[in-house]
Amino acid sequence: MLKNYFKIAWRNLLRNKLRTGIHILGLSLGISICFLIFNVVWHSYSFDKFHPDAERIFRVNTLTQWDMGESYPNSGTPGPLGEVIDSEVSAVETKGRLYTLYQTLVTIPEGNKVLGRTNEVTFADPGFFRIFPRKWLAGNPEEALKNPNSAVITKSNLNRYFPGVAPFDALGKEIIWIDADSISAQVTGVVEDYTENTDLIFRDFISYSTISTPEQQEWFGLHHWGSVNSSSQLFVKIREAGLKSELEKALARIAEKNYSPDEEATTSFSAEPLSDIHFGQNFDDSSISKVFLHGMIYIGAIILILATLNFVNLETAQAIGRSKEVGIRKTLGGRRKELILQFLSETYLMVLIALILALGLAELFRNLFGDYLPSGFQLNHLSFPNLIFYVVFPLGITFLAGIYPAMVLSSYQPVRAIKGEKISTSPGFSLGVFLRKNLMVLQFSSSISFIILVLVLQAQLRYISSQPLGFEKDAVLYANLPFMTGEDQMVRLRQVISQQSGVSGAALSGSLVSSNSLWTSDAWIPVDTTESQLFTQVMNVDSAFIRVNGIPLLAGKNTTNRADEILVNENFLKEAGFSDFEDAINKKIRFGREERTIVGVVGNFHSRTLREEIRPLLLTYNPEYFQTISVKLRSGQNLAQAKSDLERIYKEIYPFESEEFQFLDEEITQLYQEDVRIRNVMSAATILAILISAMGLFGLSSYTISQRTKEISIRKVLGASLMQILTLISKEYVVLILIAFTLAILPAYYFLKDWLGGFTYRIDMPWVLFGLAGFGVLLLCLLIVGAHSLLAAKTNPAHVLKDE
Repeated sequence: MLKNYFKIAWRNLLRNKLRTGIHILGLSLGISICFLIFNVVWHSYSFDKFHPDAERIFRVNTLTQWDMGESYPNSGTPGPLGEVIDSEVSAVETKGRLYTLYQTLVTIPEGNKVLGRTNEVTFADPGFFRIFPRKWLAGNPEEALKNPNSAVITKSNLNRYFPGVAPFDALGKEIIWIDADSISAQVTGVVEDYTENTDLIFRDFISYSTISTPEQQEWFGLHHWGSVNSSSQLFVKIREAGLKSELEKALARIAEKNYSPDEEATTSFSAEPLSDIHFGQNFDDSSISKVFLHGMIYIGAIILILATLNFVNLETAQAIGRSKEVGIRKTLGGRRKELILQFLSETYLMVLIALILALGLAELFRNLFGDYLPSGFQLNHLSFPNLIFYVVFPLGITFLAGIYPAMVLSSYQPVRAIKGEKISTSPGFSLGVFLRKNLMVLQFSSSISFIILVLVLQAQLRYISSQPLGFEKDAVLYANLPFMTGEDQMVRLRQVISQQSGVSGAALSGSLVSSNSLWTSDAWIPVDTTESQLFTQVMNVDSAFIRVNGIPLLAGKNTTNRADEILVNENFLKEAGFSDFEDAINKKIRFGREERTIVGVVGNFHSRTLREEIRPLLLTYNPEYFQTISVKLRSGQNLAQAKSDLERIYKEIYPFESEEFQFLDEEITQLYQEDVRIRNVMSAATILAILISAMGLFGLSSYTISQRTKEISIRKVLGASLMQILTLISKEYVVLILIAFTLAILPAYYFLKDWLGGFTYRIDMPWVLFGLAGFGVLLLCLLIVGAHSLLAAKTNPAHVLKDE
């Protein structure tokens, strides 16, 4: 029986190739997007699920809220919290402390090997391995990180540091990590690497007790409650899964106890579940936004719904054409249940073919949009979740898409169906027609919404790129400097680069002229006999910084690389209450516990994205914390050659580094990467939505107009012109598109209002683009319907009416 169902289904599919092609192509597009998104979501939620008692593990985060309304979430905690949390919070079973290191140079004294820099080094206490146990190949888990200057390494790094050495033979060997200072430790343990997806990327674990002296604790910012550093991570494992609220109440009490209510900022702590770390601040910038992930889910659902609606729409429209088939089957003894199974078999066969095609399309989309997918993501077609997907998903789609057409087809009465009488439940109302019109409206309202979103997102991004930033971004390259490598080498690098014929200038600074970096502090402005406090942004720069970046000096002079001289911007003067530029020159203010002199005023420039207002800014000189070198090239330079020359010089000064120079304008573009990603994903969704909707309209209009060929021929015989016939057929679709446009406006408006609201500098709501989107879809609809109508209207009436 089942074999016959599929045999008949296959013949029916071959009999109507246009209908089959539209169904399979539409469903394959929808399924491919859903399959890809399903795998992305599964991959993203798979991180760190394998740890024992994962539901009881939390990371403690810090939130600092300033009186002026700004708030700064931080995945780090002050050092003293890690010392007292297990003794002051009864819900905590075990604590694990980390202090992560950035760009640490690894050297092996044995053989004098320099192995380059890595972000996979951290200080860790013994509690970390109690919370996150591993398979130990050598060493004692309870003792390995107990003493200062001891270290645990993973097997992969064992093979890298000491090739061919067995785990037990590596115990006692020395490794030196060069950070602000040299950190020497002996290997006391070797553990297996994680093979599962994890955000705990570390391969070298130095005992936390190595940070032992007060000077070291102050250097790492672990000495007082006011220092919050994202490198200082604190994990806890609570006694029972339901004690999170008790943990957070205890954290609130600790914050209340150790922070004064009179402080300008309010500090609070929160417990972040281990399962959420991948979607927030993690250790290798591989996180994916939950908002973006959920947006992908919504888009995938919409695309699949559009494809399913296409199927339902076209099948119900063509149902009347199969009424005689149903009548004959029922006359020959076919029961309704058997007919439903027959029609669902046809649907299932189409879904299976679409699924096979979708797997190839999913690989195509993965390659096309690889930059927007999580790092390390791969499509494993034979994974257990995908095998379940292959079984469950086609069955679900078959039921959702096929059950209504099957019910409609199987309900026809044999006598009326064989006679060819009109199948309708009532003289004035047809459920099928009503459903088809509304489904088409839903399809095109989705398409119009997508088009509006893409047009407005593109307009805002174009507006941002056209705004003056207050500095010159063209022909500027930059490179990161090795952390804490000494002022002499940095100055030498700047001097050598500045002497190159194609270089206009080079500058050292703590950050780029515009980036996501933000250093804020308080400045104290003298007012009569008192001082007023000003919350300001701070940038650490040398005297060449404003010239290299083309920042205008409005008054006074440039600094001379002295710690007691500062530059300020226009907004600083405005907030500080200075009447004009000259009034501020040579005024002394207090900053960083020291008195500083304002020697110059620079123009306002966007040191961060255009989402934010330009803050009051203070430029100071502290070479110990320079991290970046910026280079301005002369006009007419070969940029590729200049970049290569700069990297050669960099390598001469820092022979053990592998840093590359980047272009400043490209880095600024990266500041809006998330917005560009949203736009590009929405653009792809728009193309798919329009394609699916257009295919559905093509099939539906082709069928419905073919049903009206006699009516069209009679009208021609009675004198109707070609334009009158085209207008008659098209006006119904025009009304449906206008309804779809009306429905599309509201969701698009609310999304765009929220998104544009995130920008301080933004365009006004561009209503013209709304109308342009609606007009474009209307034009597409008229082209599709008009083409079919034109063919029908040009048919010779004699050929159509010869049997009447």
